[in-house]
Amino acid sequence: MKDKLFAWIDNAQSLAVELETELTKRPAVSPESGGEGELDKCLFLESWLKTHGITNLERYDAPDSTAKGGIRPNLIATIPGSGDGRLWIMSHMDVVPPGEEKLWDNDPWTVMRKDDPPGARLIGRGVEDNQQGLVASVLAVLSFTKQGLKPNLTIKLLFAADEEVGSAYGIEWLVNNHGALFKKDDMVLVPDGGDIKGEFIEISEKNILWMRFATRGRQAHGSRPDLGENAFIAGSDLAVRLHHELSAKFGDHDPLFDPDYSTFQPTKKEANVPNINTIPGEDVFYMDMRVLPRHSTELLLAEIDRIKAEVEAKYRVTVTCSQIQLMQSTPTAADAPIVKKLSTAIPEVYHVTPRPVGIGGGTVAAYLRNIGIDCAVWTKTQETLHQPNEYALLDNILGDAKVMALLAVN
Repeated sequence: MKDKLFAWIDNAQSLAVELETELTKRPAVSPESGGEGELDKCLFLESWLKTHGITNLERYDAPDSTAKGGIRPNLIATIPGSGDGRLWIMSHMDVVPPGEEKLWDNDPWTVMRKDDPPGARLIGRGVEDNQQGLVASVLAVLSFTKQGLKPNLTIKLLFAADEEVGSAYGIEWLVNNHGALFKKDDMVLVPDGGDIKGEFIEISEKNILWMRFATRGRQAHGSRPDLGENAFIAGSDLAVRLHHELSAKFGDHDPLFDPDYSTFQPTKKEANVPNINTIPGEDVFYMDMRVLPRHSTELLLAEIDRIKAEVEAKYRVTVTCSQIQLMQSTPTAADAPIVKKLSTAIPEVYHVTPRPVGIGGGTVAAYLRNIGIDCAVWTKTQETLHQPNEYALLDNILGDAKVMALLAVN
């Protein structure tokens, strides 16, 4: 069966170009980023799939009054298998805005093909993130259905909304409102992250904590600091202490990750007073913390509270802490079935030795991992996502489709 599947995919280059081109014509930018959402793109994809014989389709529309049609659509296609297992392949329909269009060599919403090194490629916003994974998953399924072949595993293609701006209307909404869609023994591939060789199988993510720290002291004239409480000094000391003391407290290493340790970085700083000769009574900064998943969030927050209280007492200020984002993710085991299948399929297509890795960023896989479902994030990527002249290699689209097809038969 493998030879038939691969031969069909090799001959499907024109379909890949067609689908990439048509999807890119329909910008699916979130309302938060100035767009209308995914409805037009989803309606086209539904129609295109039906035209090509994939008719077992379900829509799950998250309400969003700011989006076109008042919804953010999530589309699921099901291809029954001969066995009992289920393989989900979850891509996302939304894309980021093109950014500065003067940096593009062509209209970002019109796919341009180039056939020079590093190989035949399609250029346009979204062609790699995440249409490479989306199109590859469709080709993988069509390699079965167009030849009257049946996969061993039932394949469920999930085309999700809202990945680029947090998934509140995408996989998070599906898990919270339609959690019965997923079963504990399901296997999930998220083709939305990887490396240029196709070696990295992402199985774990650092926990993410973004926080805002607002320090309130007492404003005074710059010549009379004795009459004030300098919120800038207190806030600066707090930022430095949080960085160094949390790094020491949670200082162990895990070679799965790069960097292999937790990070606690002060980042954004808000303006305080507009002039030089005023002691600021208020000061605000933010921190981006990426913590190895072995550490509990409760212990981390307790340490933050301890340091905050000591700074308040030392400088006679008050500090208000607020969480901007908190995302925890349960790791997928390195010997989970989806990881084993990928570890077998990838070498057959790309002739590399894959290995499990952890990342510092967050992915949609976390939402399913946290309800006990094994997920792996993998694709062979040129890593041009969110850049001007974003592109996807045709060889990567076809190669990823072959890996996906193998997952359903092996």
